[in-house]
Amino acid sequence: MRICLFPGTFDPVTLGHTDIIDRAIPLFDKIVIGIGRNINKTPMFSDQQRIDWLNEIYADNENVEAVLYDGLTVNCCNEIGAKFILRGIRYVNDFEYEKAIADMNRSLADNIETVFLTCLPQFTSVASTLVRDVIRNGGDVSRFLPKAVNKSIKKNYKVGK
Repeated sequence: MRICLFPGTFDPVTLGHTDIIDRAIPLFDKIVIGIGRNINKTPMFSDQQRIDWLNEIYADNENVEAVLYDGLTVNCCNEIGAKFILRGIRYVNDFEYEKAIADMNRSLADNIETVFLTCLPQFTSVASTLVRDVIRNGGDVSRFLPKAVNKSIKKNYKVGK
C-alpha cells in the first residue's frame, strides 16, 4: 500500500493545501495529512479546529485522513507506515528550502521518499501566513479557503464582507 504523509501546520487549511492533496489522491492509496506541532510556532487555530476542517473537507474520501504529530516527520511516517512525504512547491525558493528538508529526512530514513508537486498558478500567492494576516486585519479571505474553513472563520472572526 502506497501511504503518503503530507505534513504541515495547516493554520489555516487553504485552497493551496487542498489543491496539492486533491492532485495527490490518484498517486497514493492513502494520504495522511499530518498536522505537525512545532514548539517554535503558536498557531492561530487550535489543533482540533484544523483536524475538524480537514475531516469535513475530506469526509467523502476514506483514503484521506488527518492526524496530529510531534517530533520528526520521518518518525510519524514510520508510525503510520508511510514511505512517501508529499510537499507542495510554489516558487523556486520553496524548492531550495524543501530540498534541504528532504535531504535531511532522507539521511534520517533512507526508505522514505519525498515527492514534490507544484501548485497551480492561481495558488502561488496563497500562504497560510499571509491568510492569517488578512484575517487578523478583517480582510476577506474567502477566495483563498475551502468552504468549511470559510464558514468557520466567518462565524468566529470579523472578516470580509
